[in-house]
Amino acid sequence: MYDILKTINSPADVKKLNKVELETLAADIREALFNRLTKIGGHFGPNFGIVEATIALHYVFESPKDKFVFDVSHQSYPHKMLTGRKNGYIKDECFKEDSGYTNPDESEHDLFNVGHTSTSVSLATGLAKARDLKGGTENVIALIGDGSLSGGEALEALDFAGSELNSNLIIIVNDNQQSIAEVHGGLYKNLTELRETKGAAANNFFKALGLDYIYEENGNDIQAMIKVFQKVKDINHPIVVHINTQKGKGYKLAEENREGWHWCMPFDKETGKWNVEFPAESYTSLTAEYIMNKAQKDKDFVVITPAMPMTAGLFEPMRKQLGSQYVDVGIAEEHAVALASGVAKAGGKPLVVTNATFIQRTYDQISQDVCINNNPVTILLNYTSFDGLTDVTHLGIFTIPAFANIPNLVVLVPTSKEEYLNMLDWSVEQREHPVMIIMPGNAVTSRASDKDFSTLNTFKTEQAGEKVAILALGDFYQRGQELAAEIEKELGFKPTLINPRFASGLDKKLLTNLAKNHQLVLTLEDGVMDGGFGQKIAAFYASSPMKVKNYGLHKEFYDRYDPQELLRQLGMMTEQIVADVKNLI
Repeated sequence: MYDILKTINSPADVKKLNKVELETLAADIREALFNRLTKIGGHFGPNFGIVEATIALHYVFESPKDKFVFDVSHQSYPHKMLTGRKNGYIKDECFKEDSGYTNPDESEHDLFNVGHTSTSVSLATGLAKARDLKGGTENVIALIGDGSLSGGEALEALDFAGSELNSNLIIIVNDNQQSIAEVHGGLYKNLTELRETKGAAANNFFKALGLDYIYEENGNDIQAMIKVFQKVKDINHPIVVHINTQKGKGYKLAEENREGWHWCMPFDKETGKWNVEFPAESYTSLTAEYIMNKAQKDKDFVVITPAMPMTAGLFEPMRKQLGSQYVDVGIAEEHAVALASGVAKAGGKPLVVTNATFIQRTYDQISQDVCINNNPVTILLNYTSFDGLTDVTHLGIFTIPAFANIPNLVVLVPTSKEEYLNMLDWSVEQREHPVMIIMPGNAVTSRASDKDFSTLNTFKTEQAGEKVAILALGDFYQRGQELAAEIEKELGFKPTLINPRFASGLDKKLLTNLAKNHQLVLTLEDGVMDGGFGQKIAAFYASSPMKVKNYGLHKEFYDRYDPQELLRQLGMMTEQIVADVKNLI
């Protein structure tokens, strides 16, 4: 097994292979992908679909002299295998050596740590500009999927490249007719026209921007890709190489279900069944159920997503059932938020849903288009928890510090099923505030909850006690419960346990009353402390005798960490906090 792949230690080895050996290498790469993905999961479809093009890239070009920039870089596994990192795919004990994205710390063949989409052309134009300033002659190659083209940054970069860059830049558009879900937007009508005419259509989006253009129908044919790359190598102006590929190629199940196999958990190769059991009820399934029921009852309600329907559990049949009450804007988070503001202004009830890591790109739209205008948009975010997505490019731990300080924005952090659904419905129905809701990342728990949150910044005392008050926010509420029980057991008194619910403001009355019979306040938050919830509490008590101890994550770019080990390193395990309490009181 891996007879050819085992001989590849650098791109120079790829260039030594004949046609038959190149085809065997492609088969080896797919087997190596199976070896890794069946055992630890990862991005499946993008990597299986780009195998032949990646081999051709390294056969023709001279990495790392020639610069490759992978958009999102979730299609970079074959590239990694050809640049000295095959062990991360063929040897189980080496899996942790390779991240799921390009990473300069791993190899000189990776230029950027990239995990967000629509960035490659911008980054590549920067490399090309610096090359030109320095008098260099290397090729700069940006690879971008058709789904990523809908992102604003990609469109801005194409516009720049077509008019302002008069030197070598090769933009490979990997067209597999799929984003994560189906593609949306007028651009894709032109891509369809270009495919159907084999690139000959008079209507050509890329040429309209001033870019040269070439089409290759057989994007999964190594020899065809070698020929087209040889044509454009060392070109003296920007050109788009539009290639037609099949997402998930080489695995029938992935070819037939491109959305379901974009990313996978560990699975059985023969059956395609994931080796993971999911709970019957999750906050994602609860969200989907809420959306479907709400849309049926209220025709003013609309759910808007920037190409992330599954973050709210919206399978394709649900999306079709929602009809005009479902809007996928493609990979265009900024537009999603501004669109929602317009809907809210006109009397609609918009719900924007995506992952926390992707909403970072919309800070300006949330601040300017939504919050200054105080339009009642609801923004629902998944994967904010420290133990959700742990790749450095996908962290959600910065969400509260980033957004809870924007004026007018109410940030709600629910702690149970009932509280989550009540907050969601209250937010969609109210007309006074823009609201951001953090979807819980824990297992579903059940507890009675208020239904009205219109009295802002009202914390809820779940257990009245003395001496020590625990303010446990969101996903860390259950940790707060455990801590309260352990303090009572170990120290002999019952502490106060508070569910803050609001991350964007303080319950000053409650905090003032705590000073009457408490000497220590502990804050627990599932995110970065700097600029976060706990620091607001500490600042409130700064001129008083009250002691405050904040627990949360440091302002760091953590990467592929073990969540529980990280908590231990930060002194956040229950027994560690109890020891702190002993010393502090």
